Amino acid sequence: MSDEKKPSLHSRVTTDGLDRTPHRAFLRGMGLDDEAIAKPFIGVVTTAGETTPCVMNLVPQAAAAKKGVATAGGTPREFTTISVSDGLSMNHQGMKFSLISREVIADSVELVVRGHAYDGIIGFGGCDKNLPGLMMGMVRCNVPSVFIYGGSALPGNWRGKDVSVLDSYEAVGAVMINEMSLDEIDELERACLPTTGACAGQFTANTMGMVSEVLGLAPLGSSMIPGIYEERFDVAKQAGKIVMRGVRGEGPLPRDIVTRKSLENASAVVAATGGSTNAGLHIPAVAHEAGIKFTLDDVAEVFDRTPLIASLRPGGRYHAKDVYDVGGVPVLLKEMLKGGYLHGECLTVDGSTLTEALADAPNPDGQVFLPKEEAFSETGGVVVIKGNLCPDGALLKVAGLKSLVHEGSALVFESEEDCMAVIRGRSYDEGTVIVIRNEGPKGGPGMREMLGVTAIIYGQGMGEKVALLTDGRFSGATRGMCIGYASPEAASGGPIGLIETGDIIRIDGCERTIDVNISDEEMNERRKKWTPPDASKLAGALQKYAATVGPANLGAVTHAGNVQWDVEEPIDSGDIS
Repeated sequence: MSDEKKPSLHSRVTTDGLDRTPHRAFLRGMGLDDEAIAKPFIGVVTTAGETTPCVMNLVPQAAAAKKGVATAGGTPREFTTISVSDGLSMNHQGMKFSLISREVIADSVELVVRGHAYDGIIGFGGCDKNLPGLMMGMVRCNVPSVFIYGGSALPGNWRGKDVSVLDSYEAVGAVMINEMSLDEIDELERACLPTTGACAGQFTANTMGMVSEVLGLAPLGSSMIPGIYEERFDVAKQAGKIVMRGVRGEGPLPRDIVTRKSLENASAVVAATGGSTNAGLHIPAVAHEAGIKFTLDDVAEVFDRTPLIASLRPGGRYHAKDVYDVGGVPVLLKEMLKGGYLHGECLTVDGSTLTEALADAPNPDGQVFLPKEEAFSETGGVVVIKGNLCPDGALLKVAGLKSLVHEGSALVFESEEDCMAVIRGRSYDEGTVIVIRNEGPKGGPGMREMLGVTAIIYGQGMGEKVALLTDGRFSGATRGMCIGYASPEAASGGPIGLIETGDIIRIDGCERTIDVNISDEEMNERRKKWTPPDASKLAGALQKYAATVGPANLGAVTHAGNVQWDVEEPIDSGDIS
């Protein structure tokens, strides 16, 4: 090793000095030479694997990013983390592990990046929970970072119309009431997901892909490029160059980017596109990593002042490829900025401001994205509602709903399975408020997603004739009068755990209220008789998660937040020549 002064890099604690001889031996065992060891180390993390089509296109993108890092003077170090498919875990006990995977992904990024003292991160995500999980890990480590969404699948074509996997979920309900044949659903199953990549609609993955751009952690224009397009390799190479500029001190760190204003921008994009209600869980979680208290109430405030100007499925007409075809997310952002719905001074990943970066973006096409003057509604496609049933809030996607008011008699279930047995038999009445409880972060544990239930209801033609309330989650693909993330959850003694079948529940999306028609006195009497769910049989990941997870309105996070990591100087124990 030379006497040349090294830059203040985390990785020098593993490479410099006499007592790091064994460390360098490990590095040489991976084929690294003196030149490679002397450069900054950049972790390139993917969620690639054969768990879902959403992540099967990430390996070649990561390879391109590694080339970009090397070209810009860094040494890339590739590693992987897990991905749990929401699609394949849906509607069975496996869904309990989906949201938990978000925390495991964030933890694993921290473990590898800090354990090996890497100087920067490029992260590739492709499915619902790994997008926020990777972003959370980047903000937690707070080293120069670039996030890349791997892109969505192309929509399929079935009988002359564009379709996505959502259509297959809803088709199940149609078959149950004999409105679709088994041959027809078989055709749809084979047509609705023709390529690798994430679900094609404005479901959680594409919603969080857009969030990654406006939040400033991903390059503008990157998220809506279809997953199979060659253009993605250029984006990945550029990510390598961007992260190296950050390592040299020429770009912002994640916590320079993730601010209260940029979090408001992220919330605004969800509202403007009628995006996934899951964003109301993930945005506060990303904020938490930066040490910013940004709750569901903060998200709601932004939703209420942001118009819906996108026509994207499930509430609208178009898919992610259509967004790409009209110019990508920058088209939306420029129109929102023009209307005063974004903070233009917020930083992008390359250090420019949103205002600067969007100067040459195209105008709205008038179909996928409308001019702000022609908005579908004055407030966003997702609203937070409160009342004596959900005092800490719940989420309702109003985009595409014909009516925002529903009042009916509660039909209460203690689990998703109990509800599904009734739904399959179509043993429920028009006007009912279906309640599924004990599915929250702690009570599930794991906060299952209820797309299987809601899609069947919609497919049975009852999507807007009943309402569904749960302390669990909904998919970004969910539509209908569906209220999720009810806080406090049943397992924490929330009112949703106290209601009974036959209670009258009123939901008003216009007034942002949800109430059960029982007195405070009656509620208190029921609370005296309530006992928490039995957790004695929990073990493994579910037990650890239930013991640490916080409430949904605060992001369902599992640690105190605002992790600090200072540069650790190498031990001065002599040098070797």
